[in-house]
Amino acid sequence: MFLVDKPYVSDFFKQTVVENDIPVVTTESASQLDLLAATKLISESCARDMVRERKDISIYTTSENAIGWIAENLSFTELPEKIELFKDKLKFRQLTKALFPDFFFLGTRINELKNIQFDQLPLPFIIKPSIGFMSMGVYKVADENEWNSAIASITAEIDRVKGLYPDSVLNTSSFIIEQCINGEEFAVDVYYNAAGEAVVLGILKHVFSSDADVSDRVYLSSKDIIEQNLSEFTEFAGKIGRLAGVKNFPVHIELRRDSNGTILPIEVNPMRFGGWCTTADISFLAYGFNPYLYYYEQKKPDWSQLLQGKEGKLYSVVVLDNSSGYEIDAIASFDYDQLLTKFKQPLELRKIDFQQYPVFGFLFTETEEQDFSELQDILKSDLKEFITLK
Repeated sequence: MFLVDKPYVSDFFKQTVVENDIPVVTTESASQLDLLAATKLISESCARDMVRERKDISIYTTSENAIGWIAENLSFTELPEKIELFKDKLKFRQLTKALFPDFFFLGTRINELKNIQFDQLPLPFIIKPSIGFMSMGVYKVADENEWNSAIASITAEIDRVKGLYPDSVLNTSSFIIEQCINGEEFAVDVYYNAAGEAVVLGILKHVFSSDADVSDRVYLSSKDIIEQNLSEFTEFAGKIGRLAGVKNFPVHIELRRDSNGTILPIEVNPMRFGGWCTTADISFLAYGFNPYLYYYEQKKPDWSQLLQGKEGKLYSVVVLDNSSGYEIDAIASFDYDQLLTKFKQPLELRKIDFQQYPVFGFLFTETEEQDFSELQDILKSDLKEFITLK
């Protein structure tokens, strides 16, 4: 069964559950997300009964907002505890300490940041909420000036995002400081099947505009990216899954591989693939298979077949976060039509209410390798060229 919740459910996801008769739980949030009329809806009590009767049931959430429902309604299972192992970044570091014994991390409360002995921290380091979402509250610190600036920025950002997400998704009272993980960054959609085996459903490379960039602007997938990393990332995901003891469990893994070839996890997001129905949907747009359905039916992608004819093509998710420096209240509109003119083969544009969420939308594109400059341009853009102020 699937759980849907705010902030967003894609048309592709809605069609998937209807066409494949996948049960969707009728939570309060589900009634507000314009699901298709033919959706197979089941009551919350029916959902609880299904889980009691079938210990191996596959559960998927479109949003981590639904984690609260799982904690409240499925407390008779070990699922809430397994979710917490991944969702709480401090608990995750403690879980994986045996795999990465030399990795530095430190948990702290928001009101304790100013009391931390800065000279005891490894430089550079990352500070972020222990329970976080996207890049909210994430800062890279290389010196004491940046540390003081980060503390001030964190305080300001907390005020801006207060109330946007439940505490189970974004909790800014507790933070984790950890050593900076250098190297290429990737986002990997994985599910653990009924036997606990890791099945990779998508690999995207997270590209940045500079070493200081921690934004989510561009993720791209290609035949080369998948072929070069599939075996190693599958093995890596398997190690984490065995450590946590999870089965029938979807995750979205963010990791980095350093110059020595060592892979370290940044975080593992439980019960979903990429947020806002992004990474699973780009896998369908790029390679023609449905990751939601593959998880539900416990199928493995035949990557050798799926990647045929994909030479020289890049498939990207462009996150249109507000990097303009303008306050949302000062923005009158965003020119989506002008944005589309910057790309030769846009696949899908999703407009988001930027007055409600700190993002203008998401763009899915197909790009020939020789046209990579169009991705570089949007990566470096502050998006002011598309914004009209009030």
